[in-house]
Amino acid sequence: MKPHDLKPAEGAITRKKRVGRGDASGKGKTAGRGTKGTRARGEVPVFFEGGQMPLIRRVPKLKGFTPPNRKVFGAVNLAELGELSGSDIGPEELRAAGLVHKRDKLIKILGQGEISRAVNVSAHAFSESARSKIEAAGGSVTVLQSGPVRRGPSGRATK
Repeated sequence: MKPHDLKPAEGAITRKKRVGRGDASGKGKTAGRGTKGTRARGEVPVFFEGGQMPLIRRVPKLKGFTPPNRKVFGAVNLAELGELSGSDIGPEELRAAGLVHKRDKLIKILGQGEISRAVNVSAHAFSESARSKIEAAGGSVTVLQSGPVRRGPSGRATK
């Protein structure tokens, strides 16, 4: 069998229905569009709602709500802390190792992974599991105070 011998199954391909070709065709006169109305006469935009104020214009332009005093943390897991050398780990060491970005002013230590050696960790926040794992390994946890929230020209909090 060659590719040119292949044919579709019987009845798989049907001719296009030609509408509006007389009553005897089965789709004559109104051509399956019903009687009168905008949709019988032409195209209707997808989001058209009959002349009322459309939903897309009723909802506010700004999506969601951003609290003005929100705190955005850069996250570091315990597994990543275990790979660092030194017994004292703070924000400067984490930035130097590339674990947090410069834009992350606040740092939170999360408990994913294990740590096997005693380290003194300083960060702005700790999860409960991270705190318990660090202390179980013989290390200590120091919570740093976050600075005041600065506001930009629009009144929003900036990092």
